[in-house]
Amino acid sequence: MYFRKLVGSKVYLSPIDKNDYLKYTEWVNDMEVSMGMIFAYKLIDEESEKNILERLTKVEFNFAIIDIKKDEVIGNIGFPVIDYINHRGEVGIFIGNKNYWSDGYGTEALSLLLDFGFNILNLNSIHLKVYSYNNPAIKCYEKVGFKVAGRLREAKIIGGNKYDEIYMDILAKEFKSEYIKSLIEAKINIHAKKVNESQNSKI
Repeated sequence: MYFRKLVGSKVYLSPIDKNDYLKYTEWVNDMEVSMGMIFAYKLIDEESEKNILERLTKVEFNFAIIDIKKDEVIGNIGFPVIDYINHRGEVGIFIGNKNYWSDGYGTEALSLLLDFGFNILNLNSIHLKVYSYNNPAIKCYEKVGFKVAGRLREAKIIGGNKYDEIYMDILAKEFKSEYIKSLIEAKINIHAKKVNESQNSKI
């Protein structure tokens, strides 16, 4: 079962449903899907994936990405690491359903999570890691506002070639909130309207 925690036009972010472990098991064992992730070399069975999802549900700020029209899970996103002292967070995103690749779903899910991170968790900096051959992911991150902060050269060896591990980040002052601030403005406007109506009724 899914719940609309953060809502966009294409997707919404929900607490993870651990009963989706069969779908996730299929996705993580698909080499085309896992190629951009750190677990491409792993063999993950149903029980292992079920345990992983159960662990993720108990850790704060991990969300399922849900198609808003179909109420269907397509992946997950969250902050696997948060440094509360320095207000920094690392984001991870995974779109397992290949039918949703390169169509803006990941971009919107990432924007919703950044909005949550910057405007609810009050983070100042959010970063991620991506391999240099994963061009679709890099374009997605750049579209949201991430910039290259550095790289580990030839940190990934795959397919007989060596690739860099790229670090990208975005600061709170570089992100424009669309969701959280619109909710706040709506609350302010509703209150202001009620105050005006109350004052007018006393005239």
